[in-house]
Formats: sequence, structure tokens, C-alpha cells
Amino acid sequence: MKWFKNLKNENDDKMPLTLKNYALILLGAVIILLGFILMSGGDASTPEQFNENIFSFRRITLAPIIVVAGFTFEIYAILKRF
Repeated sequence: MKWFKNLKNENDDKMPLTLKNYALILLGAVIILLGFILMSGGDASTPEQFNENIFSFRRITLAPIIVVAGFTFEIYAILKRF
């Protein structure tokens, strides 16, 4: 995380969000995107066929937890003052 500690700008004292905040916001967006990717899929080959994979642990439990964690991280990234 040495690159994270070196993120500085001369206007950081004047701006409400610093470069570190923007880096954390980008990381939070990636976490949210990962959660939505995990939530996708589970389609059937034909419309008449039902696929039980839509009720898997990954789609029902894990992915929503990751999405909520991503949004929580976004709030932290915005409110944290570096």
C-alpha cells in the first residue's frame, strides 16, 4: 500500500475529497460490481424449464452481502478525511 500513502496533491487541503478518497471510492465501486457479477446468471436454456441455480448460496446470500459491504465501504470512503 505504499502507492496509496504517496497519493497527494497540492490542493488536498482545500478540497473536500482528496486523491485517496477517490481511490477508495473506485475500490468500493469495484466491490459493488463484483457483487452484482456474482448475483448474475442462473438462466434456463428454455423459458419452460426451471433452473434451481437461481436459489444458490452465491446468488441469494453471498452476493448481496458483498454489495452491501461495497456500499458501506463507499460511505466510509466519502466521509473519511485524510
